[in-house]
Amino acid sequence: MRRGIALGLALLLVMIGSILAFTSPPRLLSYYDRMAGGSAGARLVAEGVAFGSHGQTLDIWAPDAKAKGQLPVVIFWYGGGWAKGDRAAYAFAGRALAREGFLVVIPDYRKVPEVHFPAFLDDGTEAVAWVQDNIAKHGGDPARVAFMGHSAGAYQAVMLALDAKRLTAAGADPANVKAAVGLSGPYDFYPFDSPRSVAAFSQWPRPEETQPIAFARKDAPPLLLVTSDGDETVRPRNANNLGAKLRELGAPVEVRNYGPLDHEEVVMAISVPFRGKGPVLADSVSFLRKHLGE
Repeated sequence: MRRGIALGLALLLVMIGSILAFTSPPRLLSYYDRMAGGSAGARLVAEGVAFGSHGQTLDIWAPDAKAKGQLPVVIFWYGGGWAKGDRAAYAFAGRALAREGFLVVIPDYRKVPEVHFPAFLDDGTEAVAWVQDNIAKHGGDPARVAFMGHSAGAYQAVMLALDAKRLTAAGADPANVKAAVGLSGPYDFYPFDSPRSVAAFSQWPRPEETQPIAFARKDAPPLLLVTSDGDETVRPRNANNLGAKLRELGAPVEVRNYGPLDHEEVVMAISVPFRGKGPVLADSVSFLRKHLGE
């Protein structure tokens, strides 16, 4: 009998190990978040919605409570070094923001090595255009849109907030973008010195066009740039340099440093189990409400 129990435990451990080996850390975090009560107050109202011209899809999260009118919209782009990630794995972010009263759109985008700059940004503009054309059908206000993202997703959010011409070319109205929040994002990283930035951007003949800091402008929407001294993946100089440039131009910007948190802990702090790591969600929500309204 003992031998049978031991064999059963061994098989269980193998199964758990296999699941962990094929499950991304964000997906595990979303599962843990749901088990810790993260699903309360939020619901997935649309899943795998097709948009764009390259087979992209998106998910939409909404508050459980019935809204009196159209909800402000947050488009959240996930990270993964432009090479990995998927919308479902970031359910924890969709739930967290939806519970705070936002309609949250999490779009997928094409990645390296299938594509290189600017294809993933083009997918981002198509997501914005889709939101402005369709989000009212899901209860969202197309005139009150904010961008948010972590890491490579923060690059998407901030770059698209700053490059108004790119949005206009995709049929989106930049005037509807009221704010952007970048969590641990790269904004001033040329010369390319990491394998992922080399893979994603080095093929482009004009490297300055890949840098969000090159698109800093006085009339940019308000930006909240989150960084942390403990981030050794995307150094604080990215947020600091872009923040300084925007302030120099007279643009509205806030830079917040969460001290010892590392690159992943910043986004983990959005989830229920790791909320105690820092007030990332509370500060982001306060900023978004200020510029999007209730």
